[in-house]
Parts: sequence; C-alpha cells; structure tokens
Amino acid sequence: MRQTMYLLAIHEALEEEMRRDETVFYLGESVRVGLMGTSMGLLEKFGPERVMDTPLSEHAIAGVAIGAALTGYRPIVDLMLTSFLWACADESLVTAPEWRFIHGGIQTLPIVFLAGSGGYMKMGPDHSMHPAATVMHRPGMKLAVPSTPYDAKGLLKTAIRDNNPVCYFIHLQLMTAMGEVPEEEYTIPFGVADIKREGKDVTVVATSYMAKLALDVAQELEGRIDVEVVDPRTLEPLDIDTIVASVRKTGRVVIVDEDTKRCGVGAEIGMQIMEKAFDSLDAPIQRVGAANYPIASVLMEQYILPQPKDIVAAIEAVMGRR
Repeated sequence: MRQTMYLLAIHEALEEEMRRDETVFYLGESVRVGLMGTSMGLLEKFGPERVMDTPLSEHAIAGVAIGAALTGYRPIVDLMLTSFLWACADESLVTAPEWRFIHGGIQTLPIVFLAGSGGYMKMGPDHSMHPAATVMHRPGMKLAVPSTPYDAKGLLKTAIRDNNPVCYFIHLQLMTAMGEVPEEEYTIPFGVADIKREGKDVTVVATSYMAKLALDVAQELEGRIDVEVVDPRTLEPLDIDTIVASVRKTGRVVIVDEDTKRCGVGAEIGMQIMEKAFDSLDAPIQRVGAANYPIASVLMEQYILPQPKDIVAAIEAVMGRR
C-alpha cells in the first residue's frame, strides 16, 4: 500500500468529498492560499464560490456555516487552531450541537469544524490547546481525533457526510507523519476504536499524538512489558466496548490524554471502565495528562504536557514495578 503524509491524506479527503458532493464547500481565514496546508490547490480546482476566504471573525464564520447548513449545504469550517473555538463558542459549541434537539430533529446541521490542535510546538498557552474534554461535554457535537494518515482520511470523509456537527482535530505534531493510505475509496465509521498494537500485560488507551507516543513507549518496553495500545479514534461517540474488552484481557489500564488531567478525557474513560469492568482490574487505573496549568512556552512546556517518561512511569506503576 502507498505511503502518504497525514496532511496530504486530509487534503485528499477534502478534494474527493468536494468532487463527490457539490454542496460541500470550504471556508475560513486565508484558505485560498492554503495557510494551514489542508486547502492547497482547492481554489484552482473548485473556484471562489466553494473555497471562500472570510474576514477575521470566527463568530461570523461559524454563524455563516450554520446558516448554510440549514439551507442544504455542507460547510467545512477551517478555524486554523482549536484555540479559536473559544472565539466562536456561542455558535460552534452552543448553537450548533443543540440546534437539532431544539427543533425536534426536523433539520440537519452537517458542519465540520476543522482545527489544528495540541502542543509540543512551543507556542505557549494561546495556541497549544487540545480541548477534547470541552467538546465531549457538549451534547450533540461529535469529536474525531485521528492519529494516523489512514484514520485522518477515513474519519474526515465520514465527518463531512455526517448530518451532525463534528469537531475534527488535526494534531500539529502529526501533520508530516507518514502511513499507509489506500488509493481506493474508504471511510471509517465513528465510534469504532482501533487496536494499534496487540499486547497481554497492560492496556494503554490513547488518541491523536498521544497514541503515537504510546506506541513509541510500547516499542521501548518490548521484551519487558507487553503493551496493548487502543486508539478510540473518536471520543464522541466513544467505543467503550473495545476498551473494556482489552482491559478484561490485560487486567491493567493506563489512559493517556493531552488535555488537562483534571476533569479530562482520562477521568471519563476511567470511570466508564470502573462501571463496566471493575471486576477485571488487577491494579488501580493510571492516568497521564497535562497539568492543570496554562501550557508554558519553549523549554517549560515539557513540565506541563505528557512526556514519554510519564507514560513509562504509569505503565510501570500499574504493573507494580515502582
């Protein structure tokens, strides 16, 4: 199978879906020049009516997308970075996820909020957010967090075809990652986790860039601890059944999330494991997450965000080796 870059896999999904469905269009700040790389060349292929540069107003961008979706279009909103979700929170995190419920399901709201996410780029507190828990806390909003080029393309195509609003996080550290991507048409259903690595000693649940770090750690520990890595791929809907099945096999679990540890994704998944598989646990659940602190810039960033050594320490702790 051919090797493709994560960013190019996203671009392929966008181009293929825009060709497949004329109601799909792309809007955001500087998207015609492809500032974030996802929309490079789309203007030349689809024209200014479907690749639309917008004013510097996230609130207006999200509002236009909601209006367009209500009239039968499928807008893809490029917010550049997840930090700008807050600039349009009333539209993106309140109005969009609640609209279908408020109106009794008589209307659909097919919008994808595309945003670069995550730290490890030394960009400080303003542009290093990975607000997965915030999005999960908004009923009606779906959340995709792909960790590989294969997942990135398949999940984006599914997101564009979904009749509900979807937040789609592109981790900035993964944009140049390479991986296998089929040339033929495929989609990945939401709510279906993927076991990235089989193991028998401990389950590590991780998404996005954390899944990559977890796989690196699993490789490092090979021969000493047999680590199974489960990537949920979407956090809403969440495939808790695959996670529980893995925990029942290994008896131990570590949950790794880049969002803050307090009230984070790890706490939610950990509690669901306790509810559904407490009798299978041979040790307390371990969580690895960001400190409850603004993300520091440059050299101090490493003391806030999860590091490989933190994952190793959590695995060793749950195995009783510390």
